[in-house]
Amino acid sequence: GEAFDKVGKILGLAYPGGKLMDALARQGRADARLFPRPYLDNDNLDFSFSGLKTAVINEVHNAEQKGQSVNVADMAASFQERIDQILAKKLLSAAADTGAKQVVLAGGAANGRLRQLVNDGAQKLGARVFLPELKYCGDNGAMIAAQGYYEYQDGNLADWTLNGLPTLGIDYR
Repeated sequence: GEAFDKVGKILGLAYPGGKLMDALARQGRADARLFPRPYLDNDNLDFSFSGLKTAVINEVHNAEQKGQSVNVADMAASFQERIDQILAKKLLSAAADTGAKQVVLAGGAANGRLRQLVNDGAQKLGARVFLPELKYCGDNGAMIAAQGYYEYQDGNLADWTLNGLPTLGIDYR
């Protein structure tokens, strides 16, 4: 989401950028720009979009310096395609590696191309796909706040010493 918001801002779109980028991408050509494909061809589940965001920013700034315009729909389509390819590949690789028979897409689940890639890939794996209705694919911050409300209602509270652990392994118990 942050990557879509940042690139959306560079392309002159309103915040949040994800929904607008997805709509614009449907009007553009995904092969119009050859943006980098970071981490796509490695065998682990790591990914980062910082280089991809920088590539878009540099292309827009270079065009502005030359007095040229950019095709915003093509930029949105190319950027979205790269991100969706990476996310889908990593998710489906994790499902294949673990033998998962179910795949759940949340967070960026409103992105039409991501939904398509995950659905098609999961079918090839023989895994069932769970995609939330679009009306439930809003802002992650709002979803986290809603979950916090229910945790609070159930008495699940923490004191002020609670801290995030960004390097905590996924299998932590």
